[in-house]
Amino acid sequence: MAKITAAEVNKLRKQTGAGMMDCKNALVENDGDFEKAIDYLRKKGQKVAAKRSDRDAAEGVVLAKTNGDNSFGAVVMLNCETDFVAKNDDFVAFTQSILDAAVDHKVKSLEELKAVSIDGRTIEELVTDQVGKIGEKLEIGTFDSLEGAYVNTYIHPGNRLATAVEMTKTIDGIDVISKDLAMQVAAMNPAGLNKESISQDVIDRELEIAKDQIRQEGKPENMVEKISMGKLNKFFKENTLLSQAFIKDSKINVETYMKQADKDLTCAKFFRAALA
Repeated sequence: MAKITAAEVNKLRKQTGAGMMDCKNALVENDGDFEKAIDYLRKKGQKVAAKRSDRDAAEGVVLAKTNGDNSFGAVVMLNCETDFVAKNDDFVAFTQSILDAAVDHKVKSLEELKAVSIDGRTIEELVTDQVGKIGEKLEIGTFDSLEGAYVNTYIHPGNRLATAVEMTKTIDGIDVISKDLAMQVAAMNPAGLNKESISQDVIDRELEIAKDQIRQEGKPENMVEKISMGKLNKFFKENTLLSQAFIKDSKINVETYMKQADKDLTCAKFFRAALA
């Protein structure tokens, strides 16, 4: 049996992030072979991931970032099991490394993100490695990206909520305007951009609820349709981004706020990710 030195154990720990005893055991099990010990720990991480696959990963970190010219931005949520892990600096830094790679490669989908390589390991493999290191179920719960004339993001303090907005053009002051919209999306959680973006299923459900409420109030049947449409319009006003009252000036809506800066400026898309 090969003699395992403290220096070798420490080297393996630094390279893999695994605990000292795990690293020592890995070297002992593989007769001091460093590369085999690394594979051993990776396999252990995969086993831990499988063992904890039925656990609820409801905590985590949500981060957002844009590239240098604000033409591309992304939001990523990395879930874990406990708040203790979510607040750990190393966990936040690991999430940031995933986000950095997503922005650098202009990743468009979650599956594409998982396949991106960092230092020779795919992000999917790195997440599995972290499961072995931390001992909790980890998963990329949410990912989305936006690309356009100008993209901006907002991260709410605490790293539990982040948003991204895509603007249709670049003008003077677009950084402030787009940041205001990103904060609007964070605060008001719109269901869609405008009423045209709301699915028919949602519209039908809102109408059904409205009609039921109206009938319970004892309104005549011949008034139900008209009143329910009024309630639906109120729903659009309160739940679609462009029609919502602007959080910094409730006398105007978000669309008016943008038009005051430029008559052709609007928001093309937005994305919001939040931990419950």
